Amino acid sequence: MSFTSEASIVVEALERYGAESVSRSRPVIRLTPMNEIIEELDLARWVSEGGLNGEALRAFLERYLAATTRLQHPSYLAHQVAVPHPTGALAALVDGFTNNPMGIYEMGPAAATIEFFMVNWLLERVGWTPQPVPGAAGNGADAAAPHGAGVLTHGGSLANLTALAAARSHAVPSAWEDGSPPGLALIAPASSHYSVARAAGILGIGSRAIYHAEVDTRDVIRVDRLPALLDRVLQDGRRPVALVANACGTAVGTYDPLREIGAFCRERGLWFHVDGAHGATALLSPKHRHRLDGVETADSLVWDAHKMMRAPGVCAAVLVRDRRTLDGAFQQEASYLFHEKHQPGFDFMHRSVECTKAGLGLKIFAVLAALGERGLADYVDGRFALAREACEHIRTVPGFECPVEPESNILCFHAPGDDAEQIRLRDRLIADGDFHLSTTLFRNRRHLRLVFMHPESSMDDVRRLMARLRELQAEP
Repeated sequence: MSFTSEASIVVEALERYGAESVSRSRPVIRLTPMNEIIEELDLARWVSEGGLNGEALRAFLERYLAATTRLQHPSYLAHQVAVPHPTGALAALVDGFTNNPMGIYEMGPAAATIEFFMVNWLLERVGWTPQPVPGAAGNGADAAAPHGAGVLTHGGSLANLTALAAARSHAVPSAWEDGSPPGLALIAPASSHYSVARAAGILGIGSRAIYHAEVDTRDVIRVDRLPALLDRVLQDGRRPVALVANACGTAVGTYDPLREIGAFCRERGLWFHVDGAHGATALLSPKHRHRLDGVETADSLVWDAHKMMRAPGVCAAVLVRDRRTLDGAFQQEASYLFHEKHQPGFDFMHRSVECTKAGLGLKIFAVLAALGERGLADYVDGRFALAREACEHIRTVPGFECPVEPESNILCFHAPGDDAEQIRLRDRLIADGDFHLSTTLFRNRRHLRLVFMHPESSMDDVRRLMARLRELQAEP
């Protein structure tokens, strides 16, 4: 069969899937046991015999899509993963078909160019100087001038690792060849994403060498306690590699005071890293940009497009204020790749853990090209506003609490009962399939958690959710 006929089967299936999801005619989630899915999809037979095309492909897709979690369903309220814009999804199809591993320019000139453009666009939104475009008139003298830099990675965890690798190389230039010396440390709040501790382990710093910054009742770093903490790090004979701040935090979605933290880091000579994986998209909103006031004082920033920028997963940016710090993060030898050559473009490979790298910039560009900056800003404003309105409503329901006024599209709340009751309620909702939400620990107490990602989720969904929760609580 032709590519066109096969593609039409896929597009028709996805069109129907999207319509079913948005209309709420199918469950948002159905957690079928894995062994049943293996049998239902007949995986062993297809791998052995082949022939998955035509009507067989149509039937397979119907069964496969029935077993997915429907992010396009307005009752999808669980996790910080984008409901991808259709144009972004089409960009993923184009990238998959062309399959240009654009870490070196000759393997994907268009993809590399779009990534270069989008990295510069992100740098400008942060307030950093973009990188001169290779070959552009007048850029010869500017190329050596101070400017920012960045690279797109497959996910925020890899982006945090890359940024902290740059911080380590900045603190210990010999670490690449000699290994991390003993006594390195990181400063970060306990609420930091787990990828920070993972990066500490991978880089040889050690997860036990993370000193937790004290936070207030909203899970926000207390800047007034940082001097004493840094003194303790130094008194312990350790060398701090970086201080990590959240913008915003994963659990309750609050933003650390970046300007004050940045001033402290400059005064004490600390690398300042901002994990803005989820919340940095507020930079696009005139109404909410103030949440990241002072982000330009940071040395590095992580910003995931597959969260609030509606790009398909996974697509994250690691950005630095001074390009020399990122260019020094990795040092590698590969004669077939790294050598003197005529270069009409730019190679990203020296800035990335990855050798084969997908055209991630195309996904971000496609969403922006469809919605425009104003469209994405409106999306951010709408989701943030819904979290605040939902908080107000939940607080009117007897026995329910919202411990923190939401600053983003993340909202934690607590139903009457202990930690086990929060889990029980969530499990019942998942079993019903009508709502998909998550739980989190906040101040050593289990809470239910909503993340408003779907552009069509509304207060009607919140009211239905609360009514269902009260029904479940009334059950014997």
